[in-house]
Amino acid sequence: MERLEQAGFACYIVGGAVRDWLAGGKPHDYDLCTAATPEQTERIFSDLHVIETGLKHGTVTIVMDGEPIEITTFRTEGAYSDGRRPDSVAFVTDITQDLARRDFTVNAMAWSPRRGLCDPFGGKEDLARKHIRCVGDAETRFQEDALRILRALRFASTRGYEIEAQTAQALRDNRHRLTHVSAERITAELLQIVSGAYAGAVCMEFAEIFAEILPEIAPMMGFQQCNPHHKYDVWEHSVRAMESIRPEPLLRLTMLFHDCGKPDTFTVDAQGIGHFYGHPAQSYVVAKRAVQHLRLPTQMEQQLLYLVRHHDTPLGQTKRSVRRKLAVHGEAIFRQLLAIKKADCIGQGTTPHNQTELLETEQLLEEVLTEHDCLTRRDLAVNGHDLQAWGASGREIGFFLSEMLNRVLDEPENNTRERLKEIFEELQDEQNQIELTVSGMSAGCCVREVRRLMERISEVQKTEVVLDSGQIVLYGQKIPLEQVRNALTAAGFEVVI
Repeated sequence: MERLEQAGFACYIVGGAVRDWLAGGKPHDYDLCTAATPEQTERIFSDLHVIETGLKHGTVTIVMDGEPIEITTFRTEGAYSDGRRPDSVAFVTDITQDLARRDFTVNAMAWSPRRGLCDPFGGKEDLARKHIRCVGDAETRFQEDALRILRALRFASTRGYEIEAQTAQALRDNRHRLTHVSAERITAELLQIVSGAYAGAVCMEFAEIFAEILPEIAPMMGFQQCNPHHKYDVWEHSVRAMESIRPEPLLRLTMLFHDCGKPDTFTVDAQGIGHFYGHPAQSYVVAKRAVQHLRLPTQMEQQLLYLVRHHDTPLGQTKRSVRRKLAVHGEAIFRQLLAIKKADCIGQGTTPHNQTELLETEQLLEEVLTEHDCLTRRDLAVNGHDLQAWGASGREIGFFLSEMLNRVLDEPENNTRERLKEIFEELQDEQNQIELTVSGMSAGCCVREVRRLMERISEVQKTEVVLDSGQIVLYGQKIPLEQVRNALTAAGFEVVI
C-alpha cells in the first residue's frame, strides 16, 4: 500500500477484510483497491512477479513474499446483460464511486492507514446492528447479479444478520432471476447457507426463495401431516430436523430432502390420521430429480440419495440386528443414519422419548464394534479358495459366502473354519430355497414389482412374498444370489439374505 501511496495513488483495503476486522474477527485475505490503473500498478511493482489476473476489469495480482495480493483499480460498472458480470467498466479516481457499485453496505467500506475508514453508505452502523442492506437501490443490485440474493441469505444464515425490510422485499421480488444463475454458483452458496448456525430461521423466513432454486420442495411447504406424531407441516419439520443435525452440508441437505416424497404418498385412514406409506422410496425419487438442479460432487450426490432412501430404515434394538445393519451400511453410514434419526425425532416436536431408543442403539453399536465381530465376507474365517477346495464353483461361491455371513451375523461364534465347513455342507442340501427380508414393501405394487423382477431370473421357479414382514422365499436350483440382490437393490429395496 505504501508503494502505491508514495507513487501518488490512493490505496485502500476493501470489502470483506474491512468488514471482518470491524466485526472483531480476523480477515482471511486482503483485497486492495487503488486509483492507479493496471498498467501503472504493473510498473510500480515491476521488480515483483505480477500476474495479469483481469486487466479488462482492472485487476492484477502481485506475489510478495510468496503470497498473492489482488489489486484492483477504482471503477464504475456498466450494465449486467448476462446477470453476472458487467458489460464494461470505467476506471475512476474516487473510492466512493467504486464502493457505490458493491452489493451490501457492510461490504462497501474501505480502510487506508493514511486516511482511515471510508464508509459512505453506513456500513459500520449496519454491521453493528447486524443488518444486511443493499448499497443504493436494492432492485438494481439484484437485477445486476441475482446471486446476491443467496449471498444475503448466506450472511443471515452464517452470521445471524437480519435482512433489512426493503432489501428483503427486493430479493423476494427478484427471486425468479435465480433461474438464470449457473447451478455451480447456486450450489456453492446453498451449501454454505444450510450449514449456517441460523439456517433454520432463514429457510422458514425465505422459503419461497428455496422453492425457486429447488422447485421439487415447494409441495412440502404448508403440507399438513395430520398425524399425532408430527407437530409441524412437512417443510417446517424438515427445517427443524435440519437445524438439529451437525452442520455438515451432506447431512443438512439430507434433512431438507428426507421427507420430500411425503406429499406424493399422503393417505388418510378412517380415523382421519395421515400416513405416508412408502415415502422414503418416493423421497429418493423426488430428491434425485431435485439435485439435478444442482452440481453436487458425484460422491456427495450418491451419499445424499442413499441417506434419503434409508433414513426411515430401523437400525436395530439388539446386537444381532445392529450387526446386520452394519453389514449392510458400514460403520460410517450407520452413524450418519443414526444422527439423521435423532434429528428427525427432534424435528417431529412430539416424541422426545424416541431418543432413548436411539441412544440404546448407539450403545449397542459401540459394543458390537468393540467386540470386533465379523461384519463382512472378508471377515469370515474362510474364503473363496476354501470353498473351491470343498467343491463349490462359479456363482455358488458368492451364495455360500453370503449365507455363511448371515449365520455369523446372527451368531458370531459360528465364525470358525470348522463350523463354517458344517454350514457349507448344510447349505449344499438346501440350495433349492433362499429366504430374504426386504425393507420398503409397504404397498401391493412393491409385491408385484418384486415378483416381476424375479421372473427375469430363470433359475427362480417360484416366488412367495409376505407383505407385512417383507419376507421373500425363492425356490429353484442354484439361484444366482448376487443377481437377485442386484435386481432388488437397483429397484430401491434394501436386501438382507
